[in-house]
Amino acid sequence: MTQDIKITIQETTNNTIIKFNTNQILINGGSYEYNNIDDAKNSPLAQQLFYLPFVKKIFITANFIAIQRYDILEWIDVQEEVKEQIEAYLNDKGVVVNEAPTSKKEAIEVYAEVTPNPSVMKFGSNKSLTQTDVEYKNIDEASKSSPLAQAIFNFPFVKEVFISDNYISVTKYDMVEWNEVFTEVRTFIREYLVSGKTIIKELPSEEKPSSENKVEVPEVKLEGISAQISDILDEYIKPAVASDGGNIAFRSYDEENKVVRVVLQGACSGCPSSTATLKNGIESLLKEMLPNQINEVVAING
Repeated sequence: MTQDIKITIQETTNNTIIKFNTNQILINGGSYEYNNIDDAKNSPLAQQLFYLPFVKKIFITANFIAIQRYDILEWIDVQEEVKEQIEAYLNDKGVVVNEAPTSKKEAIEVYAEVTPNPSVMKFGSNKSLTQTDVEYKNIDEASKSSPLAQAIFNFPFVKEVFISDNYISVTKYDMVEWNEVFTEVRTFIREYLVSGKTIIKELPSEEKPSSENKVEVPEVKLEGISAQISDILDEYIKPAVASDGGNIAFRSYDEENKVVRVVLQGACSGCPSSTATLKNGIESLLKEMLPNQINEVVAING
């Protein structure tokens, strides 16, 4: 009944590091980094990979395993074999990380922040929640993917939930004001995280490519202007919008008309000031950094 775990190989900007992306969730939030086999006592998978003589460092997150190699060979020579080894291990129900709860409760803090969008409150945490941003428009979407988001939707005033690296942006209906309910939501999220319950059990389905909540960067390797745009958004724009509880994802670049299309998420989606941010901030920066290559930036959902 459970689908086979499949691995896709993704190059990174560092040619010694390669990512092995999985189509299923490996661990419950957070991430683990191992520098050697002794470090990896709680990860049978990492220990097995360290037996490969070229493996220098391993980084495990909810939906990918990144491996750094020594310079004794090139990834192109071994990446397929490593991919097959990881796939075989995972499909044989091998343990990725023993996430046994510690005897003392993890000291988790959750704080609430207002955002430029009056409908959205950002709930930040000192715990890493996900390596892949996820957005849910309703409880049905959340029920298939994120027990945490599904639980938040049980508050009757919750309209949308967006989970990113270490924060959750919650969009409310106009039936209440945030100052009446934010304390209750903050307490609920903190108690949920402290209890160690599952945050995301699997990434949202990709069966509906036209769906508004499908916001991942396309699988195809970006080149030329598209790659430059994506890098600029990642380096200069994402940190700023994340601090406001939002996210921006590159979708496409029309070379003929010089139009960039992006997706706005979290607090940015539907925000009254997002159009101004798009035009005055993002569009201006891209025009300045890529002269004569950008005419317009368009958001396809906000």
